[in-house]
Amino acid sequence: MIQGFTFPHDIEGPLLSALSRLPRSRVTRVSPPSFRQSRRPGALRERQDFTRILFKESIMEVLRPQLVRIGGRIYRKNPIQEQTYQHEEEDEDFYQGFVECAEDPCDAYEVVQTQQGFRCTVKAPSLLYSEHIVGKRGDTRKKLEVETKTSISIPKPGQEGEIVITGQHRSGVISARTRIDVLLLTFRRKQPFTHFLAFFLNEAEVQERFLKFQEEVLEKCSMDHGVDSTIFQNPKKLHLTIGMLVLLSEQEIQQTCEMLQQCKEEFIDDISGGKPLEVEMAGIEYMNDDPGMVDVLYAKVHMKDGSNRLQELVDRVLERFQASGLIVKEWNSVKLHATVMNTLFRKDPNAEGRYNLYTADGKYIFKERESFDGRNILKLFENFYFGTLKLNSIHISQRFTVDSFGNYASCGQIDFS
Repeated sequence: MIQGFTFPHDIEGPLLSALSRLPRSRVTRVSPPSFRQSRRPGALRERQDFTRILFKESIMEVLRPQLVRIGGRIYRKNPIQEQTYQHEEEDEDFYQGFVECAEDPCDAYEVVQTQQGFRCTVKAPSLLYSEHIVGKRGDTRKKLEVETKTSISIPKPGQEGEIVITGQHRSGVISARTRIDVLLLTFRRKQPFTHFLAFFLNEAEVQERFLKFQEEVLEKCSMDHGVDSTIFQNPKKLHLTIGMLVLLSEQEIQQTCEMLQQCKEEFIDDISGGKPLEVEMAGIEYMNDDPGMVDVLYAKVHMKDGSNRLQELVDRVLERFQASGLIVKEWNSVKLHATVMNTLFRKDPNAEGRYNLYTADGKYIFKERESFDGRNILKLFENFYFGTLKLNSIHISQRFTVDSFGNYASCGQIDFS
């Protein structure tokens, strides 16, 4: 038992063993909800979900350290146990030990030889380097400089620019660059998503049919557990997500626009034929494996001509953005779905269905949500027809924003025709 939280007997031992080897900050930051005395519907499911997430995050970090690909090379990033003293804050500068940090020369980086030695630059948003590379009182930078025998120049807080690494030895400059890249990637992954690539599905016919679906569901299934008007999507925000993004500067937004344009020129035009893709939005499905405890219900989207062109297009876009590092690789393929009901909307109408497991300062997030019984909805509306659409644009949409039409604000887009 951990802090009054009961785990299934078959995983409690391995979980405790894994947790005992994690840095103290990762263990003490987790504050599991109290489900033990709860008898409300869904409490057992929530406890199981929390156990599964915590177990996976903890034991996999110990037994299978995260692999980070930088410049064509793969590095293993291991957490290290740090001693905490009373006079120190628990949230001291985040700094992790690196295995195989490559003291040998590497051609992946552009290192320039100067009269004083060697020089290398790193481009990064100020939000990341001002806080995470400098560290409190400059401790992180000092540690990097001492261990790699380099000098690291970082722009002042709020100023955009380049991190400049100089040193007498090329291997030391490369080692510092590698460690900085790993730190930047680590903290980028902990930033909340800011944007996403998507098709908008807000044509008038589809919005009208969606409102008809909502009306009929509430009329016929409102007595089912957890079903009410608060969990339905805003019809003006119906969309088909390709991938989630963390864009922390105007330069990164511009880079995303350029990458999307490259996708258009290299393969999107060939797949689409320079014309909108005609699709149908029909039928519903749920995300998890229990129709009696559903969190997300979605409408299925497929090509009207029965081809696989839409799936091929979004998968290739995802692959290209993953290769560039703009999208973190979680899946090999896009699951084509348009969310119509989501229990996250119950407490937050602006929720968008995807959230990071950690906040920017590394604190663990557990979002409690009340599932709904979807069995009758699935039975009565299994083949509900939402309408046809012509997909003609991919948008770079900004989360938590609204344009003049009630949809997400778009920072850029490409059109097929």
